[in-house]
Amino acid sequence: MSVRSLLDTNVLVYTDDARHPAKQRRALALVAEHRRAGTGVVSLQVLQEYFAVATRKLGVDAAVARRKVELLAELDVVVPDVADVLGAIDLHRLHGLSFWDALVIRAAKQSGCAVVLTEDLQDGRELDGVRIENPFRNLPEGVHEQAAPYRTGRGSRRGAARAGSTRRSR
Repeated sequence: MSVRSLLDTNVLVYTDDARHPAKQRRALALVAEHRRAGTGVVSLQVLQEYFAVATRKLGVDAAVARRKVELLAELDVVVPDVADVLGAIDLHRLHGLSFWDALVIRAAKQSGCAVVLTEDLQDGRELDGVRIENPFRNLPEGVHEQAAPYRTGRGSRRGAARAGSTRRSR
């Protein structure tokens, strides 16, 4: 049974990356599983980053990436507000996270997620009651050891925030 989980940008990007077939299969399975179970969450920030990385680094056509954002928006979408930005700043100060990583954790917390699925943060760490899980950790030796090629440069994330809530866009 899937628990309510926020899917981070790298999970979404791997769904389009045939150069990493094991990660692609795992990412596609995760998105499908969480979509079926109604436990998948993405943030507005993650959707923006997905589009930017998929088009810039993978060369996905903008129209295709746009359609995929529409489909991913059928999951629960967290739209941060000022309180979330302030909460992320507090997480940044308390835990030494980049602000943008802290905003992902805050989005997960505020939307009731138990887990953030990402390879960008420390696997197994718990932050503000949310557990970090690397969904690629059990792949064949060497696959998960590679540096995350789609790390969004969290120090330079540009996730926009506007009036906030979690919404279901079905």
